[in-house]
This record gives sequence, C-alpha cells and structure tokens, in this order.
Amino acid sequence: MAFPLTLSLSGFEKYIPMTNNKDFDVIIIGGSYAGLSAAMALGRSLRQVLVIDSGKPCNRQTPHSHNFVTQDGVKPGQINILAKEQVLKYDTVKFIEDLAVSGYKSETGFHIKTVSGNEFSSRKLIFATGIEDIMPGIKGFSECWGISIVHCPYCHGFELRNLKTAIYADVKKAMHLAPLVKNLTDDLTMIVQAKSDLRDEEIEKLRKNNIRIIDTPITEIEHQDGKLQNVVFADGKKVSFDALYAVVPFQQHSSIPGDLGCNITEHGHIEVDAFQKTSVKGVYACGDNSGMMRSVANAVYSGNLTGAMVNAELAMERF
Repeated sequence: MAFPLTLSLSGFEKYIPMTNNKDFDVIIIGGSYAGLSAAMALGRSLRQVLVIDSGKPCNRQTPHSHNFVTQDGVKPGQINILAKEQVLKYDTVKFIEDLAVSGYKSETGFHIKTVSGNEFSSRKLIFATGIEDIMPGIKGFSECWGISIVHCPYCHGFELRNLKTAIYADVKKAMHLAPLVKNLTDDLTMIVQAKSDLRDEEIEKLRKNNIRIIDTPITEIEHQDGKLQNVVFADGKKVSFDALYAVVPFQQHSSIPGDLGCNITEHGHIEVDAFQKTSVKGVYACGDNSGMMRSVANAVYSGNLTGAMVNAELAMERF
C-alpha cells in the first residue's frame, strides 16, 4: 500500500508516492533518462528497484531533444514522462520524488537518506544524478541556456545552422568547437578571454576560415524569452548574434558519490570502468555524471548498460 506525502522542496511542492518497502536489490539515485533506462533493464530482470528523483533535470529549459532516433524533436519532458510510464509497468520498480541527501555503506549494503526523512537500503547502488552547470555571472546568460546558448553542435547544431553564431570558451575548447560549428554556419565569431592565448598558427587557421575573433569580456546577454539578440561587451559595444555555443564549468549534482569514496576524474566526472563500475565495489554510475558525451541518447545507452551489469553481478553472487 502506498501513502502520499507532500513536502516543500527547493521552494515548490513535491508530491511523493511513498512505498512501505525500505530494502531493495538496487537503489537508483536520479530518475531521468539514464536512471530510468537502468531501472527498465533491472525491472525486466525481476529486480526490486527504487528510483529516487528530485525532479530537476539539467535540460529542463531545453525546448526540444535531438539526435535520438524515434524521439528527434520531442520535448525532453515528454520523453521523460513516457519513459517513466513504461518503466513503472514493471511492478518490481518503485519511484519516489524526493531528494537523496546522504548515504553510507554497511556490511549488508548501502543506505540512502532523503530530505523527507526516509532511509532506504539496497545491495547495489546506481548514481544517475547528472551534473549541474555553473552559469557565469553574466546578466541574461542563464535565461538563454539550452535555448539559444547551447553546449553541443550535435544536440542543437542543425536547428542553428546558417545563423550568425559565436563560440564562447577558453581557447583550447573553442578551437575544438570551431571546425564543428563552422561546418554548420559561415557566419562565425570566436569570443575568447585574450587573443594572446591563441598561437600564431591558430590565428592563421581562423583567418583562413573567415572566423572573427573578439577578446573583450562579455557583460550582458540581451534576449527575448531566452532567444539571444545581442551580446554586450565591457567596452560598451553590442554585437547581434542568433546563437552562442558556450563551454561552462560544472559540478556533480550530488555529493554522495564523493562521500562514499568514489574517485572523481580530473575533468570532474565520476570515474567508471567499461562496465560503469565506480571505484567503490557495488556502486555504479551512468549518464552525464560519468561521461563527456552529454545527450539523451548516450544517457539511455549508458543506463541500459549499467542495469545489465548490475543485474549480472547480482545474479553471479547468488549462483
């Protein structure tokens, strides 16, 4: 029997369908694409699974998802709704909307505490918690993030093709993006912190490809409902752009993996092996928190693989 609970989480109401069961084969923290994909693989293997999700995916501002066959152009939220509906048809999978705030390991497995005061345990643990982008202190930037300021030409590039476009990143990352974005538009500008950071051969390559360089700091993004209009620079100059590719820093959305001792890579991702295993036995990670390829399609793939690997480990332990 399930009991509903309502609490205030981050300033808005969350409806939480609770479960009396406190012990599971697997707890999955994060119920977006990677987490639900792992849950489906485990549910189809008759595993008792609990998915804990706070309801705040990193792409919640993005109007449409792309580069994912069968779902190209669909709103991310709609993909998530359908995924949840299909996953919860497997009656061994339970889902609660809550925020996991701490965890610890015991001799019997893992224990997760939530902001609502509940504690759940499991033999295995999967983190599908994603990452949190850190917005620069530029007025208007965050309002455009995922709409007209984007991170990935594979996710957004076709829709932004042939538009007046800029790249905003450090030199190394900007030079990586430049050929990919140049393939999509001939009207391209690179905005860097200092032109002196560019090597002579890089400047020549940009010149040959008719890519302009601006090295003045950005102070504001002028936009209309998230659609970029002008980039305002520290010298007062305004330049109109239709799209901006930006590389921003990020942090892990959850601190629990680090608290449990999971290794973090130099780039800030949870370290996993080819089977999505972390450095802590019994703990797995999938999706954006553990890989550089940020897309719905990749999250679904890595979640599916993780679910299969966790099920195999559970099966071998009992065989």
